[in-house]
Amino acid sequence: MINKSLLLRLVAKPGKEKQLAQLLTEGLQYMLDEPKTINWYAFRINESTFGIFDTFPDADALHEHHTGKLAQAIINTAPELLAEKPSVEATDILAWK
Repeated sequence: MINKSLLLRLVAKPGKEKQLAQLLTEGLQYMLDEPKTINWYAFRINESTFGIFDTFPDADALHEHHTGKLAQAIINTAPELLAEKPSVEATDILAWK
């Protein structure tokens, strides 16, 4: 059952949009190593704004995800790629299909 989710919003620095899109696209490979991440989506909102939405069975899985390879890659590249601090919202799933 899916109970938790994470919504992340990332704004690229001018000229860094392509690199951020590439990082997120390649992030799928990291997610394959996270069996407790049930669903994972990387998306683009507009030219410079991107997002990630992922779901988890419980709070423990969500916390494990925070120490995963993609999370570390985002943290490590944030000063170079991001125009602002990422917006991170942990949410409770009320219903899903």
